[in-house]
Amino acid sequence: MTPDLSAGVSFFFIVVLGVYFQTVTGFGLAMIIIGIASGIGIASVADLATIVSILALFNGCIALRGLLRHIDWAIAGAVMAAVIPASILGVMLLNYLSSTTSNWLQFMLGLVIAYAGISFAVRQRPLSCVSGRMNFFTYGFFGGVIGGMFGIAGPPLIFQFYRQPMSLNQIRSHLFLILTLIAAARTVFVASQGQLTVTILWISAACIPVVALATLIARRHPPRLSESVARRGAFLVLTFMGVALIGPTAHGILEALTAYVLP
Repeated sequence: MTPDLSAGVSFFFIVVLGVYFQTVTGFGLAMIIIGIASGIGIASVADLATIVSILALFNGCIALRGLLRHIDWAIAGAVMAAVIPASILGVMLLNYLSSTTSNWLQFMLGLVIAYAGISFAVRQRPLSCVSGRMNFFTYGFFGGVIGGMFGIAGPPLIFQFYRQPMSLNQIRSHLFLILTLIAAARTVFVASQGQLTVTILWISAACIPVVALATLIARRHPPRLSESVARRGAFLVLTFMGVALIGPTAHGILEALTAYVLP
C-alpha cells in the first residue's frame, strides 16, 4: 500500500463508494475497490482482494441486520453447497490449464457475461416463478468455479438472482448473505496460509469505521429507484464485469488470431 496521506484518503473514498453500492445492490464491493484502487496503483490486487474480504465481512454483518427474514434458506443453502467446493475446483483448474487456454476461457466467459447483461438490461423479462434449488445449485457451482479461476464469483449469482420474480430486498439479502459467507471462507483460507500481514490488518482496521458509516448511510438513504431501473442498472453493471474479464486477455487473443490468420 502506498504510504502517503493522499493515497489513504483516496482509498477511504473508494471504500465508501464500494460499500454504498454493495449495500444498495447486494454486490459490487470487490469490483469497485479492486478495480479502482489497483488501477491507480494504491496497492497490489492480491493485497486488495484480502482487504476486500475482511471489509465485506463487516459490511455484510451490519447490512444483514433486519434482512435475514427475506432469506429463503433452502435457496441460500443450495448455492453455498456448490460455491465453496467449486471455488477449490476453480483454483485447481487454473493450475492445470495452460495460460493460453485460461486466457481463451476468460475471454469467452467475459463475452457471455457481457451479452447476458446487455440482453437483460434492454429486455427485462423476470422469470414467471422462482427457480428450483437445483437451478440455484448449478449457478452457485459456476459462480464458484469462476471465482476460483478468475477471482470474480459474482456474475452468475447476480444474473440468477436479479432475473428472479423476487423483491429487491429479497435479492439483496440473498446476495449479501452468500457473498459474506464467501468472504468469510476466503479470509479463513488466507489466514491459514499465513498471508494476513500486519499491513493488511492495519489497513482493514482503519477502514472498519468507514465501512460501518457507509453501510448505515446506504441503509437509511438509499437512492429512490424503481425496481425496473434497479434491475436494469444491475444488469448494466454485470455487463461491465464481463468487459473487465475480457480486457486483460484481449491483446493476447488478438495476437493469437492474427498469427493464425496471417501466419
